[in-house]
Amino acid sequence: MPTVLLLRHATAEPYASSDAARPLSPHGLRQASHVAQHLSTRGLAPDVVLCSTALRTRQTWQTIEENLGRTPAPQCHMRDDLYQASPDVVQNLVAQQSPAHVVLVVGHEPIMSMTAARYAGPQSDKVALMTVGVGMPTAGLAIIELESLASPTGTLVDLVRS
Repeated sequence: MPTVLLLRHATAEPYASSDAARPLSPHGLRQASHVAQHLSTRGLAPDVVLCSTALRTRQTWQTIEENLGRTPAPQCHMRDDLYQASPDVVQNLVAQQSPAHVVLVVGHEPIMSMTAARYAGPQSDKVALMTVGVGMPTAGLAIIELESLASPTGTLVDLVRS
């Protein structure tokens, strides 16, 4: 069963020359390392990564990738359109990644929580669904199982906080 992982970037520094240029804070780097540990423990190393081009999302993915130590590295697509995407954009991008088994999307709020809520079908974990309803925390990881990557709904099985 294909899995979509929706990850809000880790904690960033509050200021930079622009919002897109905000780097991860030391706490954010630790959060990203914890996400990698969780992915490894659950056997959820991604086949494909879709990542916003903002510095904090790129650094989140780079830290995860370094800590996963997966060889070969997954395909990674840096996407400008994930910076201010809509759930439709995210779902369409995910659907295009077939035949991947695990797709990781590294993006921003409120898009990650809105997309997780859109994917969440009736069998979804109620606590995870309530959490995405108020917004995903930094380094929050929504784990969604789908019948296929083109499925509009699936099961939100967990929301992991790092």
